[in-house]
Amino acid sequence: MAASIGTSPTAQWRAILSKHFLLRYLDAEELDQLLTFARQRRCVAGELLFQKGDAGDSLLAILNGHIKISTLSGDGKEIVLNILGPGELFGEIALIDGKERSADAHTMEPSELLVIDGRDFMPFLNARPELSTRLLVVLCERIRWVSDLYEDAVFLNLPSRLAKHLMRLAASYGETIDSGTRITLKLSQQDLGNLLGTSRESINKQLRAWQATGLISVDRGLITIHRADEIELLSQAF
Repeated sequence: MAASIGTSPTAQWRAILSKHFLLRYLDAEELDQLLTFARQRRCVAGELLFQKGDAGDSLLAILNGHIKISTLSGDGKEIVLNILGPGELFGEIALIDGKERSADAHTMEPSELLVIDGRDFMPFLNARPELSTRLLVVLCERIRWVSDLYEDAVFLNLPSRLAKHLMRLAASYGETIDSGTRITLKLSQQDLGNLLGTSRESINKQLRAWQATGLISVDRGLITIHRADEIELLSQAF
């Protein structure tokens, strides 16, 4: 990340990381100490950061870009577990339990990361019991997210699952415009299908149906929700 005039890269990194639930209660001195262990990694779009089964020896923080966390089914079909953006951390599960990575991680666009090796992070964590407690909350959020995806796949039909996920994306990446809420995170129909456990063709068919009725529009890969109240109702239907 290029530093602006008068602002050091470390100050920029601190500003990004301090927004994360796990780290926001650290003071500037503690964050700076943690950042002395960090190294920057620049990645191209679609780069494999690690894959399921790799050694979990580092914690990663996103400075710029988005990271897709996924796994493959027995027949090679990709299942997207989560999409993470700037200021978020990942790789903590294998780092904490000392086991292998539990999923794959790919960049979705050119991205910048901070990498902190476990041999540096774990002593820092062990010296701060309150940080360990907050890390448990982060891990619980990960479990709840995957549990919700599984529950939706079992109990909701595709229109409801897609509507629910569009509302989630709007909450995280929504930009208010005159005609509604534009989701600024560009996801392909294949990505949406992998997130919801269905085919690209099924996603395409549903999006086209909603476009025809004016609920949404799609422009250069960006989805705009025009009637959020109706999409919200659809997300609650079984």
